[in-house]
Amino acid sequence: MNLILFGPPAAGKGTQAKRLVDSRKMVQLSTGDMLRAAIASGSELGKRVEGVMQRGELVTDEIVIALIEERLPEAEAAGGAIFDGFPRTLAQARALDEMLAKRGSRIDLVLRLKVDDEQLLQRVAGRFAESGRPDDNPESFKVRLSAYNDQTAPLLPYYQDQKKLVELDGMGSIEDVAAGIDQALKA
Repeated sequence: MNLILFGPPAAGKGTQAKRLVDSRKMVQLSTGDMLRAAIASGSELGKRVEGVMQRGELVTDEIVIALIEERLPEAEAAGGAIFDGFPRTLAQARALDEMLAKRGSRIDLVLRLKVDDEQLLQRVAGRFAESGRPDDNPESFKVRLSAYNDQTAPLLPYYQDQKKLVELDGMGSIEDVAAGIDQALKA
């Protein structure tokens, strides 16, 4: 099974993906984690994306698609992937569909965590104070949230037309959101 956890930055996608990795042994493909690892490694890619992420901008489609494609064999071996933070644009969604189709696979379900922008900003401010993660800077986050809302909104009808989109209240407790996800996976 391949599924997408869809929602703005700080919506809880990573938390829920980790839970699914533990319970279902799927592979989490988080472009944010992959990009932060590239920065930490000091690689050429890391150097290229560091400034982009600190400004709160989205990394190019070409880079994130290449990162995802590189990890698909691992996901296939595990029986499925949880795409977290990808796709973010219609071009990425189409590229993902093409990559998976070439491998005889597809996206089975898209789970959208609906959350309130103001509460997201509070979450990020708390997370930034706690961890100091540069891309969680509240000012950068506002840019990231705006980019998400502008560039990712077209994905909703794309997946809705494919009858793959399930919307969940992402403002509940971790346990309540998890229960909603489990229910959607049973349907």
